[in-house]
Amino acid sequence: MAIDELLDEREQGERVKAWLRDNALGLVGGLVVGAALIGGWQYWKNRTHTQAVEQHSAYQTALLDIRSGEFDKASQTVAGLPDTAYSELAALQLAKAQVDKGDRDAAIATLESVKGAEPGVAAVVKQRLARLLTDAGRGEDAVKLLADADDAVSLEARGDAHFALKQNEQARADYAQALRKLDSAAQQRGLVELKLSEVGGTPDEPEVES
Repeated sequence: MAIDELLDEREQGERVKAWLRDNALGLVGGLVVGAALIGGWQYWKNRTHTQAVEQHSAYQTALLDIRSGEFDKASQTVAGLPDTAYSELAALQLAKAQVDKGDRDAAIATLESVKGAEPGVAAVVKQRLARLLTDAGRGEDAVKLLADADDAVSLEARGDAHFALKQNEQARADYAQALRKLDSAAQQRGLVELKLSEVGGTPDEPEVES
């Protein structure tokens, strides 16, 4: 090997050593951060799994208490659940059992305590609560609860609240809007059409394709 080539290799080696010396702290720091991120991810994943298991267990406990008629214990369990689908589903089950028992006010209190973390389940909670409020003579509260209603079921429930308040014009608008959101073959259409007729409305004529 030529002397010039040996010198070039030696010079390259010195440069590599110098670069490592100058960047050693950054390399070590990067390794430490990487290890911390991996460890943090594993901890978060394990913690999330543990919480999900605990919530499911509490949910099952609440269902057992409901089926046993121990509503007070079930209420405490439901209240202790974080705002997730588990708490909302448990509250719906508890409220149904309370209504079946004839304790409408307790069912209202149960549903009013739900904060609503899952949009889909929260919508059902609102609909059922609105119907209970209307039945309890609290139509104004039901209307307020469903102020942003945009689906057929919620609009029908709001129409029922307006009808209970003898606000036929508002009820007519809600029922008509609910019908527009229902499929022509939906089983719910017949009942909503009947309600609309009762407040002086007429269902829209179905569009005929040319």
